[in-house]
Amino acid sequence: MNFRQTISRWISPFLYPDSGDRGHELLASLLVMAWMVEARDPYTGGHLWRVSRYAELLAEKAELTNADVARVAIGGFLHDLGKIGISDAILRKPHPLDADEFDIIRTHPAIGGRLLAAHPLAALARPAVESHHERPDGRGYPRGLPDEEIPLDARIVAICDAFDAMTSTRPYRVGMPIDTALDIVAAQLGTQFDATLGSHFIELAGSGILEHIVGHSEDGIPLQTCDMCGPTLVLTWASTPGELVYCRSCGGEYRITASPSGLLGTTATGRRGTARELEPLADVALITRLIQAAVARAPLAAMLERSHEESYA
Repeated sequence: MNFRQTISRWISPFLYPDSGDRGHELLASLLVMAWMVEARDPYTGGHLWRVSRYAELLAEKAELTNADVARVAIGGFLHDLGKIGISDAILRKPHPLDADEFDIIRTHPAIGGRLLAAHPLAALARPAVESHHERPDGRGYPRGLPDEEIPLDARIVAICDAFDAMTSTRPYRVGMPIDTALDIVAAQLGTQFDATLGSHFIELAGSGILEHIVGHSEDGIPLQTCDMCGPTLVLTWASTPGELVYCRSCGGEYRITASPSGLLGTTATGRRGTARELEPLADVALITRLIQAAVARAPLAAMLERSHEESYA
């Protein structure tokens, strides 16, 4: 069964009457592309899912319409699409970037915008893709947009992206505690982050819901730790005890285990995966669940209509 058939089989129960499935297949192709970009960086496992989930929750907290919430969640997953144009030497660098490398990484929003330029569903994600590094104080990039000239979707995703970066582990630092990252968000309200949306995000922490997303690759699936590299092992809802999983950084092989209570874990086998075993495969089930959740909120036509009603710079 090819990818198009797989997506059609999974999402068909969620399609609206007479909507057809072509739009959903086009959306799936974008999500797969974004997922494959993430797979190139061993330390960003689950980043797109987490940003999408944070963005969805923040959009709900801001009392946006169902169509807006669905669109923002999609934009959160696609926001780093432009990193497809950034070399592995920079994406996979195990140390902080120098000034020249940072200048290169700053090109990814514009690259993402160009990738989407002729896509039929560009309006769903282009604001988040192009503008998630803009800042209310006008010191962001690529265009230095101030305040509400920044698209709403991008203002939401900017907070969620930064929070996930702060709370995620990298080769050169351990992820911050949630409270520390929230303190930084609070200190940057009105400068780096939209003041109203940032306040809503801080309020989300009071419910404890952020704790179930930080350090996870899906709902209820925490990242597992490679003995050599840290939290780089990504499990999925389909993972079962006895299966093998590989570190995205060193290629080390691990066998999935389960505790008496059913909690999944991993144990090193001492082997390294072959080239074929280390080949990244898109998590079609995760991507399909994202489409299902979005379509359950509103049809694609409604999301696109709402996106055109927004005043995007």
